Amino acid sequence: MNFLERIFENLGRAAGQPVIAEARADGAVSVAGAELLALTAEARAFLRAAGCARGDRCAIVAPNSIRWVALDLALMAEGIVTVPLYARQAPAELAAMLRDAQPSLICAGDAALGDALASEWPSGPRRVLFDDIFTRPAAAASAATPPLAALTPADIVTIIYTSGTSGEAKGVQLNCRNIDHMLACTGARLDLLMGHSQRADRVFHYLPFCFAGSWILLLSCLSRRSVLTLSTDFARLADDIPKASPDYFLNVPTLLERMRTGIEDNLKKRGGIILRTYDAAKKEWFARADAKRSAFSRCSAFPCCRFTALRKPRPFARWTILDASKLAPSGPRFPASR
Repeated sequence: MNFLERIFENLGRAAGQPVIAEARADGAVSVAGAELLALTAEARAFLRAAGCARGDRCAIVAPNSIRWVALDLALMAEGIVTVPLYARQAPAELAAMLRDAQPSLICAGDAALGDALASEWPSGPRRVLFDDIFTRPAAAASAATPPLAALTPADIVTIIYTSGTSGEAKGVQLNCRNIDHMLACTGARLDLLMGHSQRADRVFHYLPFCFAGSWILLLSCLSRRSVLTLSTDFARLADDIPKASPDYFLNVPTLLERMRTGIEDNLKKRGGIILRTYDAAKKEWFARADAKRSAFSRCSAFPCCRFTALRKPRPFARWTILDASKLAPSGPRFPASR
């Protein structure tokens, strides 16, 4: 059984359970496994009607959403190579990647994005909007859904482009064998992270799916018992993360550094005992941290990514404020007589 068959089997088992949600200003909107499968069937029907065939390439240029996930699943289910691109990238850069990928269809998240792509590549292939794809009644779409495309290990599943920040963007082809391997690695790491938990993983996600590590996390969540909450507004991260109450979420070092810098800058402005407590705790943390105790578990498939675990950490030491200038540590490695 390949990764795609496992995903659809898992969604079938979770027919009545939430599997993916969008964090919005007015509250989260979620779909169960059966609803996601119905949306996927609707997208598959559109792709067949549009003349897309196995082996064709189709670009997705849109922000993360439930419909993005359904379309991505539909493309893979039809044996069409999915080409996810960053919706916020400059239209000229997107057009360069599209010319390189040569898709037979471009799926844009909204009209403004579709028009921008058309102006940069007037002679490009047909462009459709998400609103064009997701229009049929779900029941009618699901009734006519054919079996999944029979993927071989060597079949190309996706082309993921580099950002192009250090030169011309390059497309990386991943075949079914690649993805099977990466999902096995990521799944094993998540099993280790979650231990013997009997409930579904709660996962928060804000990174665009056109990023390889982000896309692999999406497939990992769809392959296991989990509820994946998607951020729809980066400015609301501080509010959305506590509401989602995730067990973990995928991070990149750049964001973590920005968070740490912001925290330390605020503490330096305040100064006093709070800053001294932080500096002492930070020093102790780095002195004691090891691979098993770290709050960050490095993913073997994508070493540039880290899963930030929000489960309760194991206590290392307690710090007692003796006066305005002294701190006294206590804990397993600090005898009470010290």
